[in-house]
Amino acid sequence: MALTGRTALLAALGSLFVGLVLPSWAGIGLVTGVVVVGVLLDLAIAAPVRTLHLAREGDSSVRLGEPATVSLTVSNPSRRPLRGRLRDAWAPSAFRPGTDLTASRHRLLVPAGERRRVSTELRPTRRGDHHSHRVTIRSLGPLGLAGRQGSHLVPWTLRALPPFTSRKHLPSRLARLRELDGRTSLLTRGQGTEFDSLREYLPGDDVRSIDWRASARRHTVAVRTWRPERDRHILIVLDTGRTSAGRVGDAPRLDAALDAALLLTALATKAGDRVDLLAHDQHQRGSVLGRSATEVLPAFTHAMALLEPALVETNLRALTAAALRLAPRRSLIVLLTGLDAGPAEDGLLPLLPRLTRRHEVVVAGVADPRLTELATGRGTVQAVYGAAAAEQAQADRRAVAERLTRLGATVLDAPPATLPPALADAYLALKAAGRL
Repeated sequence: MALTGRTALLAALGSLFVGLVLPSWAGIGLVTGVVVVGVLLDLAIAAPVRTLHLAREGDSSVRLGEPATVSLTVSNPSRRPLRGRLRDAWAPSAFRPGTDLTASRHRLLVPAGERRRVSTELRPTRRGDHHSHRVTIRSLGPLGLAGRQGSHLVPWTLRALPPFTSRKHLPSRLARLRELDGRTSLLTRGQGTEFDSLREYLPGDDVRSIDWRASARRHTVAVRTWRPERDRHILIVLDTGRTSAGRVGDAPRLDAALDAALLLTALATKAGDRVDLLAHDQHQRGSVLGRSATEVLPAFTHAMALLEPALVETNLRALTAAALRLAPRRSLIVLLTGLDAGPAEDGLLPLLPRLTRRHEVVVAGVADPRLTELATGRGTVQAVYGAAAAEQAQADRRAVAERLTRLGATVLDAPPATLPPALADAYLALKAAGRL
């Protein structure tokens, strides 16, 4: 049973009546009787709640920050109309901030033997799976004084995927890839080491690419065209240890690494390469292996949605062993990890030669733009100390990057907004140089 505000209002008016008109036990009994009779009447006429049938449908996945709609169908098999309210409970992180109380509540009017649908608009504010909780329905009587209330479990899961904000950089990188492939109307041939085709010589072509035998057969000057290597293996390794939990702006470093990995995956798939994923800290947290070109990006997106930083030190020895096991032949290994001096000197630097001996390695770290702002601080003692600390931190990161470069790795250290395109450019540069 549930009482409404009308019941409290009726009782308050009755107390005034008792105090002003009939100040006696008889007045109290009269008012109490009226309230009780009204409540019992509402309870008797209100439609039952336990016999309702509820079913869900709607979106099962959504990009982080985008709206999703989950509908709830309420069937009323009783002979009495259902009037009341419904609360579709989800965690607060499933709604736009500040709207969870209003977005989850709906008015209901379901005639006898019929069904109605209500829709709840969700907008998750964090990645991962969001599960529905209880659906609570309050069936009110015609007087609106009281009603029947009950809850139903109608499970549903909405997966909030990474937002992939860097996809805006994909068209320009695909245009660069077409240039490397030699498929645009430029006066330069596509770069690479795999022979593609013969075509007629055009002014501006490299004379070293002329095929003299083909020219003699065709009675015209023919040049060889080349294309970047295809069907190469790329292994993206995500470090999900404590360094990935450090916040840069409003998001952890891991979110920027996921965005960079998605852009690289989309680009490499279009280039005809095979891409696998490994997430690791103390233990392997996830992997996506052997997916086709049409499946790899959705599979990556769903796997990344469940990744969260772990507040533990990454076991880089186990991570390196897992990467070598998943890449038995020469591959491009992209390691998205921290470039902080301490963890890098203790773990990454000693183990990197095991990777560079057999593979092409790119090490990418997420830089904090706040350090650049602090480094320019002057005017107060606090600002000067902050600038000195920021300069020292940046110098340490540069020193780590130089040592990694000397060990044969390509090193990227960029803020979250510029890391995805920088990683894509590094990939294209390796393809253009024939190093994959």
